[in-house]
Amino acid sequence: MPNYMLLLYDNPAGWRTLSPEEMQKGIEKYMAWTKKPFVVDSKRLGEDAGRVIRSGQGKPRVTDGPYSETKEVLAGYYTIEAANYDEAVQRTLDHPHLEHGGTVEVRHVYGT
Repeated sequence: MPNYMLLLYDNPAGWRTLSPEEMQKGIEKYMAWTKKPFVVDSKRLGEDAGRVIRSGQGKPRVTDGPYSETKEVLAGYYTIEAANYDEAVQRTLDHPHLEHGGTVEVRHVYGT
């Protein structure tokens, strides 16, 4: 069955406004979602901005973070199995990331 990546984007500042109890409930929802039978893998990314390497004028150039002009960052990913894009999207509609105004990008993993 084909695999699809669910790329989770969010503004990390929004999570800082949650109480410890709300944060714990949110984490529990994410952990429960990882146990769905079609989930292959899932990882949360570090809170740092990371590094981007771009080729320019024949030389690699390293900068902090992928999008310095936006507050939304890639926060993590899931790999799921689905027959096609429609099924992948349908399976994603109840993801807890969407409850907090986050964005989920669905992408087919080439070769699966």
